Amino acid sequence: MNFEWTTEQRALRDRVRTLLARELPPDWEHISRHGPGSPAQTAFSLDFCPKLAAEGLLVPHWPVEHGGRGAPAWEHFILGEELFAAGEPRGPQYMNVNFIGATLMKYGTPQQQARYLPDMAAGRAVWCQGFSEPSAGSDLASLATRAIQREDEYLINGSKVWTSYAGMAQTCFLLARTGAGKGGIAIFLVPMDTPGITVRAIPSLIGHGDIHEVFFDDVVVPATARLGAEGQAWAIIGYALSLERVGLARYAFSRRVLDRMVCELQARGRFADTHVRAQAAQALAACEAARLLVYRVVDERARGLPPSAVSNVARVAVVKADHAVSDFALAHFGDALCGDGWPLVQAHHERAIAAGIASGAAEIQLNLVAQAWLQLPREPLPEST
Repeated sequence: MNFEWTTEQRALRDRVRTLLARELPPDWEHISRHGPGSPAQTAFSLDFCPKLAAEGLLVPHWPVEHGGRGAPAWEHFILGEELFAAGEPRGPQYMNVNFIGATLMKYGTPQQQARYLPDMAAGRAVWCQGFSEPSAGSDLASLATRAIQREDEYLINGSKVWTSYAGMAQTCFLLARTGAGKGGIAIFLVPMDTPGITVRAIPSLIGHGDIHEVFFDDVVVPATARLGAEGQAWAIIGYALSLERVGLARYAFSRRVLDRMVCELQARGRFADTHVRAQAAQALAACEAARLLVYRVVDERARGLPPSAVSNVARVAVVKADHAVSDFALAHFGDALCGDGWPLVQAHHERAIAAGIASGAAEIQLNLVAQAWLQLPREPLPEST
């Protein structure tokens, strides 16, 4: 197998790096310290993403009719690697680019596409994802937020939790129950300024503005806000999640942080220690394993194949890479995780905490790997005594 990048792909990387060197301010590592959902990084994204769009570098993989260039999936991932390694200057807009936009293109009505896709492609849209609930996180099928149809509208009541970016989002990609079971779940595209929506930030270790509670009290939306047909939502969710699981090139950021730490150890004369070198090699191997497994997912997309369990395997590898680099930081730069002296390492450590929870908990990913990849049978419940 040939792992070499083409001349055009290398030129694209150089072009993105040149743009980042020009557009990122000198204090960017401090601005991006508290994550994509922070007010500072979100505000920066609303200035930066239109510049990306003007350069044809925000949604190049989208079809021409939706503001892209019909570029190959590989071009999208090269962009993702460079941008996430740099601290994700797209802020929360990476969600639009990676999976919400693609999901609307596949399942949305022409009216929904006309309403939402142009602002995404122009870099002006911030979305949040209303999935998890107080009693329905990893077990998404048990969600309780309810949408009752009344002629040509729905009345929504319920709550969501851990909702990323809700504090500054314009629109929510919302799951609500319209009936029983998986077939009784629907997706709604809900403007966040709709009366009856309340957002409360949740203080956390993983960033400022990243997670929230969202309450829906007699929220009325038109029937045209529903995405897809009745009973279709579970298939749509599966499609969206397959794009989200490897949408962020976390391994690229981990590799950048690891390289920075190794350079610092070399400068301090501590990298000659064989134990330290072995630990660094293990972390590097984890990053490379994650990268190559993600590339396998990209290759499937580039060849037009349907989503597979490879995305679950890759997601587990990405989590392990994040944790391996974070563990290396704790072992050799524990003091850097206190105060504000090394924002890059601190930001990575906080992102690594969330890696095993976001996009479906790592344990759920392992269950999916067991079922869909290894074809293992479900363990029967023990008989009660």
